[in-house]
Amino acid sequence: MKLLASENIKIAIDAVKSHKLRSWLTIGIIAFGIMALVGILTSIDAVKYFLKDNFSMMGANTFTIRNRSLRIHVGGKAPKSEYYRTITYDEAVEFKESFDFPASTSISIWGTGIATIKYKSEKTSPNVGVIGGDENYVENAGYDMEKGRNMSQTEIRDGRHVVIIGSEIVNTIFKNDEDPLDKVISIGPGKYRVIGVLQEKGSSAGFSGDRRCIVPLNNVRRYFSRSNMNYNIAIKSENPQRMEAAINEATGLFRIVRDVPFGEEENFAIIKSDNIVEMLNDFLKEIKVGAIVIGIITLFGAVIGLMNIMLVSVSERTREIGLRKAVGANRRRILYQFLVEAIVIGQLGGVFGIILGIIIGNAVSGLIGSDFIVPWEWIGLGVSLCLLVALLSGILPAIKAAKLDPIESLRHE
Repeated sequence: MKLLASENIKIAIDAVKSHKLRSWLTIGIIAFGIMALVGILTSIDAVKYFLKDNFSMMGANTFTIRNRSLRIHVGGKAPKSEYYRTITYDEAVEFKESFDFPASTSISIWGTGIATIKYKSEKTSPNVGVIGGDENYVENAGYDMEKGRNMSQTEIRDGRHVVIIGSEIVNTIFKNDEDPLDKVISIGPGKYRVIGVLQEKGSSAGFSGDRRCIVPLNNVRRYFSRSNMNYNIAIKSENPQRMEAAINEATGLFRIVRDVPFGEEENFAIIKSDNIVEMLNDFLKEIKVGAIVIGIITLFGAVIGLMNIMLVSVSERTREIGLRKAVGANRRRILYQFLVEAIVIGQLGGVFGIILGIIIGNAVSGLIGSDFIVPWEWIGLGVSLCLLVALLSGILPAIKAAKLDPIESLRHE
């Protein structure tokens, strides 16, 4: 049986070599369908890993209070995002001082996203984000310190010129492995002393802290002041099991702080980091369905092309079939021979398509800063679909070849 299978595979490869153009055109059609399928699905997996690493970096026990709800939109009609009046500094401070639930509470404010950081003759591009935070901000935002220390309450209260910087800033302005701690850098027109460096998170399409710096909250209020400054409040529950209790407690307290009348809806939004991932994953599911539909349509075209090639092959090799039957080959062996030939063509297309799909998918992964992915699940799907394509395409030509009369086949011109 093993000898028969190897012989059929050898004959199938010889048939592909003898009709290179049409065989490779069919292999190309199959490869394109599998490439589209595996490539898009691998890209979606890369995006999912990216979302998990970045939007969930604060952890499942952290949530934020903001003045607007989320609006995440991919295709179709965009959902409406609810905007409320800004959260003021006094409201944020009152909430933090009054919230006595076992949790860590931090207040933060966005300073600017176009700052230029300078040290001696070196400087960054004008794309550095400046965030004002308190003593709990680093932990609640999911950052880790690589070296140095966090800001003290005194530095935050006085708005001192101290800064914690991301690793990308260190690599840009501090050359020859110079230690950045206690160095004085320029952020815009101001001078700041570096007290800490954030641990590297890697490139992530602007969502990483590698290109950001954190200064005391009151420093941003003073030197990056603007009208209607809006503050964010982040709460990290000490016990993940009590997350919902913390949210309910925070909601009730902030309703009091914002003077929301009884019976009216909140004029603020409570957002959990894992909610963002869930919402985006729902959109990715729709994209995944679209990718599968595109792949199936392309593979349907490959079925027609491969079946046409196999039917032409049966017609061209009628005398060969007659000769094989004359020397003892039965219908089953002829059937197996043409089925194996279709499977070989299908799997060749699948191999090339899978390789191209992995390359395309991981190119997207590299662009967004995600890890290299070997999509074993989608590789298995690609191989299975190619086998299905081969069987659907090859069964009719194989049956036709198996039913040929040996005498009439030998007389065929």
